[in-house]
Amino acid sequence: MREYLDHPRLHVARAKGCWLFDTDGNRYFDGTASLWTNVHGHGDPDLDAALRNQLDQVAHTTLLGINHPSAAALAGELAHLTGGKLNRCFFSDNGSNAVEIALKLSFQYWQLAGKPEKRVVAGLTGGYHGDTFGTMAVGDSGGFHERFAPWLFPAKHIPAPVHVECAGKVAHSDATQSLAALDAILAAEADRTASVILEPRVQGAAGMVQQPPGFVAAVAERCRRAGVHLILDEVFTGFGRLGAVTASSVEGVAPDFLCLAKGLSGGYIPLAATLTSDAIHDAFLGRFSQQRAFYHGHTFSGNPLACAVARASLAKLRPLLASGRVAETITTLGNQLVSHFTTHPNVAEVRQLGLTGAIDLVPRDRNRRWPADLRVGFQVSLAARKHGLVIRPLGDSILIVPPIVATPDEVRHLARALHAALDDILPGLESAAVPLH
Repeated sequence: MREYLDHPRLHVARAKGCWLFDTDGNRYFDGTASLWTNVHGHGDPDLDAALRNQLDQVAHTTLLGINHPSAAALAGELAHLTGGKLNRCFFSDNGSNAVEIALKLSFQYWQLAGKPEKRVVAGLTGGYHGDTFGTMAVGDSGGFHERFAPWLFPAKHIPAPVHVECAGKVAHSDATQSLAALDAILAAEADRTASVILEPRVQGAAGMVQQPPGFVAAVAERCRRAGVHLILDEVFTGFGRLGAVTASSVEGVAPDFLCLAKGLSGGYIPLAATLTSDAIHDAFLGRFSQQRAFYHGHTFSGNPLACAVARASLAKLRPLLASGRVAETITTLGNQLVSHFTTHPNVAEVRQLGLTGAIDLVPRDRNRRWPADLRVGFQVSLAARKHGLVIRPLGDSILIVPPIVATPDEVRHLARALHAALDDILPGLESAAVPLH
C-alpha cells in the first residue's frame, strides 16, 4: 500500500472501443481488457442500447421468490452453451461467488445423496478461483492467500501441467504427471472426494499457465468414472477469450458445474452464473420440513440491467467468433509476441493461448535475479503508459489480455508499446541483479 500511495493513479475519464482516455486526454490501449472482462469494447452501441432499454422497464428487482424476463431469457440462453446438459442457472455477481456456489452445491448434493463423507476437493497447483474463503481454500495462489491458511478448509492439489520448450522459447505443456496424481487421489479417496475444480486450458492468475489439448476431457472422464463432481471455473476463459464461447465446449466437456463471470456481461456490469444439471437440481427438491433447499443468495442476483447487457453481448459474440475476426487477432497476437519477445535478452519465456499471453522478465545474466523489491514488472507497466498502453504485471511477468474485439493493428500496437517499455526500463536494472543463490 505504500507503493500504491507513492505513485499517482491514472484517472480514466472516458473510454471508447479498446482505448482508455485519462483526465488529461492521453490515450491508452486497454491491455488488461479492464481486468479481463471487456468483450466488445467500451461504449459499444448495441450494449449501450440494451442498458437504456432495460432502464425503461426496471433497473433491479430481487429473484427471491419472483422473476423477471431478462433473467429468465438469459438463463435459457446460457443453457444452450452446453447443449442443454446444464439447464439450471444460479445467478450471482462475481466469479468468486460463482465458484463458492458450485462448491456449496456440490457439498450439499452429497449430503442429500446420503454421502456426507464426500468433502474433499482437489484442484491444480497455482489455481486461482477467487478471494473468498472457500475459493482461497481450493485454490493454490501462494502469496495471495497464505496468511489466511489457518482459517481455510483442507484441499488436495495436483501438479499443474508442466511447460516444455519445443521451438525457441515458446512453451508447450505436458499433463502426464498431473493425470497420474489425479489417478492416485481418486484411487485412494474417490469415496471421500466431492469435486475436482480447475480453470480449463489456461490458469490466468498463475501467469497464463497452459494445459495441453485433451487435458480437461481426460480429467472429466476420470471424474465421471470415480463418481466425483467436476467444477470448471470459466470466469476468465469464457466468452471468446480462447477463441470460442467457452473453453469446455472446445474440449467437448459438460462439467457438473460451470462457473461464469467477467466477460458474461461484456465488461459492463457485475454478473456471474453457476450452471448445473437437472439431476443435481432435482436432489434439492422436497417438502419445506425436509430442509433440502439451497440457502444462498445475493441482493443483486440476476440484476435486470446486467442480464440485459449480457444477452446483448452473447448475441454479438457468436457472429463475431464465426466471422473469423477473433481468430485473425489471436494469430496476430501470437506472431507479435514471438517476433518481439522470444529473442529478447530479458525474456525467459513467452506463453500465448487465444487472447491471453505472458512474458517472464529476467536479467540478461541467467545466473542472477532481480530482488523482489525492485518491482521490475511494475516499473515496466508504468513505463508502458508513456507508450499508450495500460498493462498489469504479476511479479516479474507481464500479463497480456486485450479485449476480445481488438483488431490485429491494435495488438501490434500493444506489442510495440510493451517492447518499448522493456527497453526503457530493463537496461538500467542489470546492475541491480543479484546472484541466484
